Amino acid sequence: MTAPAVQAPSGAGGAPEDLPPEHLVLGRASSENFPVASRLLPGPYRSDLMALYGWARLVDQLGDDYPGDRLAALDQVESQLHAALDGHPSPATHPLVASMAQAVHRRGLPTDPLFDLVQANRQDQVVPRYQTFEDLVGYCRLSANPVGRLVLAIFGVATPERESWSDSICTGLQLTEHWQDIAEDALVDRVYLPLDDMARFGVEVADLLPPPTSYVDRRRRGAPGGASAQLRALVAFEVARTRRILQEGTPLVHSLRGRLRFAVASFVAGGQAALDTIAAMDFDPFADPRRPSRRRFAAHLARLVRSPRPLSPPEPAVSPGLA
Repeated sequence: MTAPAVQAPSGAGGAPEDLPPEHLVLGRASSENFPVASRLLPGPYRSDLMALYGWARLVDQLGDDYPGDRLAALDQVESQLHAALDGHPSPATHPLVASMAQAVHRRGLPTDPLFDLVQANRQDQVVPRYQTFEDLVGYCRLSANPVGRLVLAIFGVATPERESWSDSICTGLQLTEHWQDIAEDALVDRVYLPLDDMARFGVEVADLLPPPTSYVDRRRRGAPGGASAQLRALVAFEVARTRRILQEGTPLVHSLRGRLRFAVASFVAGGQAALDTIAAMDFDPFADPRRPSRRRFAAHLARLVRSPRPLSPPEPAVSPGLA
């Protein structure tokens, strides 16, 4: 099943005004698998990275958690961003939308990736299942890859080759989040495990739902989750495949220098550490959800940063202030 194209509804009148406030959206940065804006980076870059994070997280929260008309809410922030980019923001423009538009103007960023993130969240409202892994990767092209391409653009180091490597990293990070949230997604009738893979491993959608009476207590006590052997085998398969996808993107780390290299390596290390944590829980989606350990993160980061740079033609110099 290839996911259908999702068009913005026409004339979504009465757009909601009770959008999540800036501080609650940005407050989630500390819970990500990777550092959102490393303190090792110069202030202007950190500011623009946080603007990008704020926009992406705002759109995700509207698509995942908004209690009202989610499509109307997505329409609203999309319209606000169009107006701000055109130089006509209104007093009602959300602060995170305004910050993103300012970053676009400062850096000359491409805007299509920003609207791809909105489209991904529209798709979430109507596509709760993906038949094949290729279908799921297609969703990641809208929901994750735009962020990596914008990060490269913020630092002025985007090339077609680097964008391809970045796509692998971002797809890997998005898949990692899906494998961390299997039970939570199933509770709201979203299934990101490909249906073809589920059939191959003998897993039904009902198997993704946690035991209704003991799930919360089990998570509080850190007890085993009790997922079936078939489900754990499926998760192990997806984790191994995701590791390979992340690895395909690691040449991006070696193509960069200085603090930017360290920052990108941190993204990859965060994803690998999160996959390690899933493995440490015996690939059980119902087990206690531990945060990736700092030791695992540090080990992956050191390996990435210290590994020899692959032989390749000379790359353009990184922007001043990042070496």
